[in-house]
Amino acid sequence: MELSIDVETYCACPIKYGAQRYVDDTTFEILLFAYCFDDEPVEVVDMTKDPLPERVVDALYNKEITKTAFNAAFEMLCLKKYFPDADYTNWECTSVLALYCSLPASLDNVSKALKLGEAKDSRGKRLIQFFSVPRKPTKTNPKTRNMPEDAPDKWAEYIEYNRQDVVVEKAIRKRLLSLKPPAVEHEYWLLDQDINWRGVKVDMDLVDAALSCNDEIVEEATESSKLLTGLENPNSTMQLKEWLSERLGYDLDTMRKDDVSSLLSQDIPSDVRKVLQNRQVLGNSSIKKYLAMKNAVCSDGRIHGMLQFYGAMRSGRWAGRVVQLQNLPRNYLEDLDTARDVLKSRDVEMLDLLYGNPGDVIKQLIRTALVAEDGHRFIVADFSAIEARVIAWLAHEQWRQDVFAQGGDIYCASASSMFHVPVEKHGVNGHLRQKGKVAELALGYGGGVGAMKSMDTKGEIPEEELPGIIEAWRRASPRITRFWKDADNAAKQVVKTGEPVRIRQGNIKFFKSKGFMFIELPSGRRLAYARPRIGLNRFGSESIEYDGMDQVKNTWGRVETYGGKLVENIVQAVARDCLAAAMLRLSKAGYKIVAHIHDEVVIESPIGEGSLDEVIDIMCEPESWNEGLILNAAGFENPYYMKD
Repeated sequence: MELSIDVETYCACPIKYGAQRYVDDTTFEILLFAYCFDDEPVEVVDMTKDPLPERVVDALYNKEITKTAFNAAFEMLCLKKYFPDADYTNWECTSVLALYCSLPASLDNVSKALKLGEAKDSRGKRLIQFFSVPRKPTKTNPKTRNMPEDAPDKWAEYIEYNRQDVVVEKAIRKRLLSLKPPAVEHEYWLLDQDINWRGVKVDMDLVDAALSCNDEIVEEATESSKLLTGLENPNSTMQLKEWLSERLGYDLDTMRKDDVSSLLSQDIPSDVRKVLQNRQVLGNSSIKKYLAMKNAVCSDGRIHGMLQFYGAMRSGRWAGRVVQLQNLPRNYLEDLDTARDVLKSRDVEMLDLLYGNPGDVIKQLIRTALVAEDGHRFIVADFSAIEARVIAWLAHEQWRQDVFAQGGDIYCASASSMFHVPVEKHGVNGHLRQKGKVAELALGYGGGVGAMKSMDTKGEIPEEELPGIIEAWRRASPRITRFWKDADNAAKQVVKTGEPVRIRQGNIKFFKSKGFMFIELPSGRRLAYARPRIGLNRFGSESIEYDGMDQVKNTWGRVETYGGKLVENIVQAVARDCLAAAMLRLSKAGYKIVAHIHDEVVIESPIGEGSLDEVIDIMCEPESWNEGLILNAAGFENPYYMKD
């Protein structure tokens, strides 16, 4: 038996602070509860006046009954507030099912992508705004929220909207259920809920100090620029551009970060230099991370819900939410303990005296605001060069496998293979290592000159050398280049003929089913491409097209792909599967994961229990499907998070 659920809620706390912070707020309540057992009619309970029926409550506690919702993580979170001891193991998420099929993340867009007859009620946004968020009081109406009795007709509409969401969710689930992922993915999803519910403790003293010091730094920079420029608002891009044009003698098109950095590298007047330096201070976006932490921290002093299961389209990797752990600034300060203490003292002058750039110190300490509970420490372990290892394993590029087996440096080995000379880090021909590194990072998925330039951020490789390096890398890695071609040919053949194709790299299967092209990974998980077809690319050659999300425009429509991109999808997906399997093993071994970032896990463990060595050993254990893949990891133990 299945119980389909959708809730509508109210809270004075903005949902943008995170679902956990939203539900944790004292003003949170469930307004409407729509449900349906199997194929029975959808019912809606008005919880502003009625309790849930006993049958529904019993089902919430019954482990034999499957509970479903489109974004089940939210429904589960809401219901835990009311029924903390209910069953939260036999839940399934229809949104995850859609994402597994590489469909959009929202109920409405999935319905449209699948061209279902059932559609989400378009009145939703208006009704949510009216009943589910606070209203601004006025002189004529001092109330801070709208109640059902204030607008009975609209409330009746809201009930129908709630009902329709269950109808649409059930239609999506019925359409996609035969394409559900392997059973282990459900274990990964439940583990994800545990990690998000557990959350990470925040050092609020550090956060508050960072915000306070930043305010002081911003005020000082603003006043400095006002004095130097005479402008009423030196933060105005338009006003500042006019002033700079007058001082420099030429017009500036833009004032982006890169433009400011470029100007600072030139010989410019001292007042212009100072104003531009102030501009950098005022444009320090990293402070938003501290604000996000402050807004998201819950009553237990922890931030929850920072990870989105299957958040990355195609690969199935996790995405960041709320604080966005995936793009936290790195830290390079040698003595983080001292820097943290000085920042907590809110002594901007001392920060300036010791480090020369207080704003940069604040930026570098963001990671360290995430701390372990008293009596605990973080064990942080990161897979080493996992994508390079995965692609070498899948492509059967033996010399690369040998490098990893011997604990070698892949960048040195790559440069050596490309230029046919020994290359040692900080040793013989060491200058070639950087070229090997850039090539490794840029060329594994069929990249060319553009990819090389993008990876060579310091511009250390002359442009005229790039074509030769690309050719040398491809000659040194023939099995990887063959991987791109085989993947491209397999996909085209499947789309044209409908017949399945298996390639030797990873024994990966390409096939069509129910309007999708699937790529079956070694783990058994599948990558999905909706409504695949053959088109023509900008060069006039055949290309593979499918319906998907345009990552630039963020719209659903035609997407073009090719062999190198397919290989990138495959490799990143296999790396994700390695991480997911490792986290499940760690969890079963008793380790409490509080976060994971890219290929790194963060564990909160009591002092004296567990060890980094054991964590690394568990992470590198093979699964039945990845035997022969040579994994390695490294890490550290520390009372706060950092980048080692």
